[in-house]
Amino acid sequence: MHVAGRIEDYALIGDMQTAALVGMDGAVDWLCLPRFDSHAIFAALLGTEEHGFWRIGPVGATGAGPARANRRRYRGDSLILESEWDTPRGTVRVTDFMPPRAGAPQLIRIVEGVSGRVPMRSALRMRFSYGRVVPWVHKVDGRTVAVAGPDSVWLDSTTATYGKDLTTYADFTVAPGERIAFTISWQASHREPPALPEPEGALEATRDFWREWVEHCTYHGPYREAVIRSLITLKALTYAPTGGIVAAPTTSLPEEIGGVRNWDYRYTWLRDAAITLSSMLRTGYREEARAWRDWLLRAVAGDPENLQIMYGIAGERELGETELDWLPGYEGSRPVRIGNGAAHQLQLDVYGEVTEALHLAHMTGLARNDYAALLQLKLIRYLEDHWDEPDEGIWEVRGPRRHFVHSKVMAWVAVDRTIKLIESKDADGPLERWRELREDIHRDVCEKGYDPERNTFTQSYGSRELDASLLLIPQMGFLPPDDKRVIGTIEAIQRELSTPDGFILRYPTAGEEAGVDGLEGDEGAFLACSFWLADDLAMIGRVDEARRLFEKLLALRNDLGLLAEEWDPRLQRQVGNFPQAFSHVPLIDTALRLTASGAYGG
Repeated sequence: MHVAGRIEDYALIGDMQTAALVGMDGAVDWLCLPRFDSHAIFAALLGTEEHGFWRIGPVGATGAGPARANRRRYRGDSLILESEWDTPRGTVRVTDFMPPRAGAPQLIRIVEGVSGRVPMRSALRMRFSYGRVVPWVHKVDGRTVAVAGPDSVWLDSTTATYGKDLTTYADFTVAPGERIAFTISWQASHREPPALPEPEGALEATRDFWREWVEHCTYHGPYREAVIRSLITLKALTYAPTGGIVAAPTTSLPEEIGGVRNWDYRYTWLRDAAITLSSMLRTGYREEARAWRDWLLRAVAGDPENLQIMYGIAGERELGETELDWLPGYEGSRPVRIGNGAAHQLQLDVYGEVTEALHLAHMTGLARNDYAALLQLKLIRYLEDHWDEPDEGIWEVRGPRRHFVHSKVMAWVAVDRTIKLIESKDADGPLERWRELREDIHRDVCEKGYDPERNTFTQSYGSRELDASLLLIPQMGFLPPDDKRVIGTIEAIQRELSTPDGFILRYPTAGEEAGVDGLEGDEGAFLACSFWLADDLAMIGRVDEARRLFEKLLALRNDLGLLAEEWDPRLQRQVGNFPQAFSHVPLIDTALRLTASGAYGG
């Protein structure tokens, strides 16, 4: 029986429009077609083998399914996955990839004999609509096709297949140098069949695409391997047709195993996308930045007063949240959710992140866009009237709104960067009025969001709780790193929000009772927050400590260099949606900062 692996057991492959997760046992347990946010045809990740998977691997002596691969790697700097098994009869390699899309989306798997003669099995169980619908599987002109409603998936192989128990199998043996290919292609069911695949040509084209893309990276420091892998992951999370960037390619991977903090991340958060854009710009990827800016302008359109915190990957506004009650969830973590009810929350910090990204694009010479400057001015006019309101904050709390300090700081950032735009003569606006606004926000935060007895900023006005987002205060330029209030906040967070192994929680959770976020249960250490701490330590001169923390964080990556959203210090496991842009972006940023400071080993 096939069961899902640990979250960190998975590899990512994708075509910049959707992505698949491949386990160490050779099983594809998650794939949505044709887009990141489409229904899954393989959903074993959130259920059982009955909800769809595709496993290729060697057959054991008892005829059982394949064991875990002995080795796996990406082929160079690419998203081409190679997994190898050593068996008593020889060694076999499976190469998995999704070629950048020219026609129908494809997932290609090439089985290659390395030594000996190895018996192999492919077991393909397609289940549409997140495992709920069994398709009609039949042959058309020698090709196998599975059809359900508007979708069809076509299987092409260079070896024979057969059907049994609502599953399509292939049993074959590979000898040294022999290569057997399998391809599935998605097509709208009312259209003509997709073109026959050319696996070897697609493999070469995919290799060339990634090689050429990576050559644009301007970072050549000591952490290049980690930075390149993170950049490739961020590129894979970008929806090529529009420039939208998903937070992760999965839904409902839990922040606590067995808990209820399970969310759909297959959408474009303005915050996540903006910081992704910043990392891309800092490492030489201007085209991705331009595409995201264009996506932003289309999504927001002429209505910045109703700015959402997230949109669909094509700019859709309606992301209604529902629960899939037929799926038992990852390791029993229910509910499984699709859509995201936080889309219409008020999160004032988003205005700051978007403005900061537009400012950085402008400062790095991205071609001027007059509407981008106009949008920035409109956002500030909105903030003038709303910055002093309570909101749900960066962490999307589902409890009562509060005056979150981070939200106010980012409102200050939005005003500050817009003032700089006007001062550079690239926009016109009420300069003196907005300088006064900037000062008003700054004074408000320092008076109401700071606890002088403990020498620390707090999560919200009037609270005593801390929040890791306060670590961004010096990084955003709100206060200088050597300000005693900044140093006091960093040290307070280290004392009160650290796990025993030195990683950082977002904020205190209430365990069995609903806390500030309105949710029961706990969560792991939020990896982005730990990277922020490393940044801050470097900024205040504790560079050796910063480097040690950064390298501890790098050690949490899986064998392929991938990170989920959080780390569970009790179970010593990655948790949350995977892989997570909001973890890989600060990894890049911290690597750049430590490299600039000379704070690296060796």
